[in-house]
Amino acid sequence: MSGITDLEQLLASLSPALREQPYVFCCLPGAGLAEAAQFTPLMTFAEEEGLTVVLTESAARAHGLAASPPFACITISVHSSLEAVGLTAAMAAELTRCGISANVAAAYHHDHIFVPLARAQDAMAALRGLQQAAAKRG
Repeated sequence: MSGITDLEQLLASLSPALREQPYVFCCLPGAGLAEAAQFTPLMTFAEEEGLTVVLTESAARAHGLAASPPFACITISVHSSLEAVGLTAAMAAELTRCGISANVAAAYHHDHIFVPLARAQDAMAALRGLQQAAAKRG
């Protein structure tokens, strides 16, 4: 498995990047991946209640899908290992301290945090602060 596992190294190298588009979460009961592909989702997850898709707010609107409020997606640019311990907890704790809800998705190379769109800049500042504090310790 590739990627960094050392927590201090991960925190010092977070490099959060804010994606341009607002995203929403939608549930497609009874849908499969083939049907969801038409929406070009950023992420999918199969749950008992239906297929959750995360897609741009504009795509959800264009297809008339019921959706969550809009979220900003922050990509944590450091290549974290799927076996790293504590990264998600450290980021969630910092965002919690700032009163920002966070929905974290792990992909092979990076973690992605969905935060309420209105709090995107606050979340970026919090994550940059976490990165700077770790860099000073290192």
